[in-house]
Amino acid sequence: MGIERVIGHVEGVPVGEVFHRRLHVQRAKLHQTNQRGISWLEDQDGRRVGDAIVLHGGYEDDEDHWDWIRYTGASEGKDKDSAGRLLRSQSWSYVDNAALRLSYERGHPIRVIRGYEGDPRYSPSDSYRYDGLYEITDVRTAVSKRPAPDGSPIHICQFDLRRLPVLKQAQTPLERRVLEVLEELDDEQDRQAYEGLSGERQDVEKFPRSRSMRVRRLIRDTAAARRIKQLYKGECQLCGLQLVGPDGRPYSEGAHIRPLGKPHHGPDVEPNILCLCPNCHVRLDIGAITVDEDWSVIAHAGLSGVRLLPKLAVKDSHRVHQEYLRYHRRYWEQKTTGEVP
Repeated sequence: MGIERVIGHVEGVPVGEVFHRRLHVQRAKLHQTNQRGISWLEDQDGRRVGDAIVLHGGYEDDEDHWDWIRYTGASEGKDKDSAGRLLRSQSWSYVDNAALRLSYERGHPIRVIRGYEGDPRYSPSDSYRYDGLYEITDVRTAVSKRPAPDGSPIHICQFDLRRLPVLKQAQTPLERRVLEVLEELDDEQDRQAYEGLSGERQDVEKFPRSRSMRVRRLIRDTAAARRIKQLYKGECQLCGLQLVGPDGRPYSEGAHIRPLGKPHHGPDVEPNILCLCPNCHVRLDIGAITVDEDWSVIAHAGLSGVRLLPKLAVKDSHRVHQEYLRYHRRYWEQKTTGEVP
């Protein structure tokens, strides 16, 4: 007997799971079809409610900011021309739009799957990825950015979604406890950033929060980080070093360019992750190394005996995004000049 489709998480499918084709997404019961963007099922009273959406470069009015999404509804049949322009207005009576709106009214969470043609800041390079649960925070009728081919305005069904807190992304008691530990570390270090032992305000450097660095690396070896490490076979993207243990297995670390958690809130996605040796991971975290717009590796401190690559090594299937490298550079530039990031 196959897995029944449900509202919310699907048992056995962790957040961050990757699928090579839409058909595999459908078979995992994450989405109703292998083509349409909006998925729905019947609620307990028999009415249709939305349970999942796919972000895969659908409409130009879509916006993806990881934590929040602006999503465009759908129309029956072909509704775009070859240039991606909508041919006609959308209707709330169409089953997909009506189902997603009813989920908004009933407060049902929505599974979000990102495809390789979505926003390059967050999308996998050649696959589909389950990115967890979002809530619909608003719905509206809006006017599309571009008119129809005949010049008339296009009215669209528009949805705003916000990612649920990290604890609601957990599917097992162990995952929830791990996330609770991370939240406690974040809260404690935020407090220490403002209060010293005497209770007075202190200017304490909390990036990269070295006191809990080891704990985070042990429990935050996410699926995305593991994929990047496997892609590079443990070879450091900054210095080229490959550490190999006596068992012949390489050791490396998945480094988030824009850190996860407070106050940086970087996303746990492949474009924000590098495969680094432990030393280069620390160098990146403390701003001793940054990466320029042309991928040049820049050393900002004396690194005696260290040989860095002239440019960041990036494989074709790893779409490191410049936005995260820019964030990292600007953060440390502000620290150097004494500005508050």
